[in-house]
Order: sequence, then structure tokens, then C-alpha cells
Amino acid sequence: MSRAVFLYAAGDARVAPFNLREGAPGETLLDVAAVGLCGSDLHYYKDGGIGAASIVEPFVPGHEFGGWLTEDLPELGLARGALVAVDPNHACGHCEHCHAGHPNLCPNVAFIGAPPHHGAMTERIWVPKSLIVPVPQDFTPTDAVMLEPLGVAIHAVDLAKPKLLERVALIGCGPIGLLILQVLKSVGAGEILACDPLPHRRALALKLGATRAGASVDDIAEWTQGEGLPLVIEATNAPEGFRDAVRAARIGGRVVLVGIPDGDTYVLPASEARRRGLSIKFSRRMGHVYPRAIELVALGKVDVNAVVSHRFSLEEGPDAFRRLAVNEPGMVKSIIYPSGQSARG
Repeated sequence: MSRAVFLYAAGDARVAPFNLREGAPGETLLDVAAVGLCGSDLHYYKDGGIGAASIVEPFVPGHEFGGWLTEDLPELGLARGALVAVDPNHACGHCEHCHAGHPNLCPNVAFIGAPPHHGAMTERIWVPKSLIVPVPQDFTPTDAVMLEPLGVAIHAVDLAKPKLLERVALIGCGPIGLLILQVLKSVGAGEILACDPLPHRRALALKLGATRAGASVDDIAEWTQGEGLPLVIEATNAPEGFRDAVRAARIGGRVVLVGIPDGDTYVLPASEARRRGLSIKFSRRMGHVYPRAIELVALGKVDVNAVVSHRFSLEEGPDAFRRLAVNEPGMVKSIIYPSGQSARG
């Protein structure tokens, strides 16, 4: 019997035996090579749910993952043992949103790693073959895992539509924010003024190309003489994230909200947003972005490994949740290796 990290309720993560279900038609079995601990996984741990998606019974999280095939998939040109990534968004493919090219907005989605659908913080998992993403042979398990959060970053920048050399404010320098930063650099954005309350994340933002990095949005106000910037991308878990993004935007600016706030609630004085006449977009997951994510990593335009700060075994999974929930110094992105083979990347 396999073992897995289960979330039983808010603040309650445990490793326990996992009864792997039978595969369904069109599915293939993967040996999980690595799985990321995402901000949304952390919300399940801290809050017991995200909106209507709540923990009703113990479930296995983990939607950022890569694994090794346990069988040949000739239709994809893949042999047993090949490392692959997985798109966790199993959209229905039939609704108006899917037909419009927005599978990330599908209301009928069966999302791997969101309750009630078990995720990949386990040793083996069945996944639809249609969600398998082939990766270059020189990719590591960590590279495969990071394609999903990189896809989220690509989608956010797609929504933002930064102009060439346009100055951007980045609110939040966690894993998604740091990936957004690198994508912004790759598409020709201008100065990037970042803010994050944690000094190690500010330091990493500067290393990855931010022009300046401050502890709060007050620094951005100072750097812009109170005018703000034309484009703001928010990637925090703070209820104040929306408010801070508004405060960093200039009159007539654009704001893209990527983060999920703790408690599923924003704190926002309405007048500040209204009086600026802002255009605001909410970013949810991603669309069809995996080919670009793979190319950005393969060409070295985005360094996904620079964002990874901690690696854990499956048995250490509950400790990873606990340490990340309290923002332990030095933590940015954590990855769990169920097979214990983190040396393979």
C-alpha cells in the first residue's frame, strides 16, 4: 500500500497509508517523482479550504507534479520510465468556457489535488493520458514540477499585457511572484519595483532582476513620488494584497490580481480604487501555456530552480506545511520527493 500526505482539517497534515484506486479508461499510472507545495495547498492547510472547495474528509493535496511513466505511451511517443509533467486542470472540454479557450474557468473541472480529488503527495497516482505533458530529456523532476507554477505566471503576464519597457510594480515575492518577475523580464518589461515583507524574498527578487525591492508598498510610493505605476501585478496571500496593489497603481492604471488571500477575503477601501479609475483583472490558474513554459526553461530565460529553497521527503511533508505556514526564515518554494530520490533533481 502506498503512503501519502493527507490534510485532515486546518492545521492537520499527516502521513498515512493511501489505498490507490483502480485506474479508469484513458488513464495511466505514474510513479510520482516530485510534487510542489503550492500556495493553494497552504490555504487548505491554514484555512481548511478555499471558498466552496473545503476539506470535508481527509484528502491528498498536490497539483504541481511530475512523474515517471509505468507503461509505454506510443501515442505520445513516450516509453516506460520517461519523466513527464502533468497539467492538473482536467476541464470538461464541452462547456462554453472550454470552447472559448478558457479551460482554467471551466465550472465542471476535476482539478487534481483540490477536494474531493486526491493529488500527488503520494508515491503513485492515476492521471488521464490527455493531461500528460512530455518534457525534454534533460529536464529534472524539479523542472517538471515547476512548469505548473510557471504556467500560472505566464497566464498572469498574458492578462497584464505589459508594454515594451513599461514600468511594473510587483506586490509579493513568493514563488509565483518571483516567476512572474522572470517572465516580465523575458517579455521586455522595464523597471520592476517589487515589495515583500520578508528580507530573503526581497534579496532573491533583486538577484532575479527586480530594479528595487522594498518591504512595503510605501516604498513604491516613495520611489514614484506618490504617482504609482501604470501596471501592478499582485501575488500575495494577504487580505491587504488588493489594497496594496491599488495603492501602487497610478491613475488610469491596470491591476492584475493573482494571489489568493488568507480567509478568502480582501481588505479594500473602495474610494482608492474608484478614484484612480483602475482596470482590474483576476487571474485564475492558466490556459494552454505548457509549451511556452517548457521553452522558457529550456532556453534558460526562466530559472525555476532559483525559486526552490527547500526539499523534503514524503515523511517530512507535514513539517514542510508547518514551516511554510509560519513563514520560516529562508523558505520560498518547497518540493516533496515521494520516492526519496531528490538527488535526481
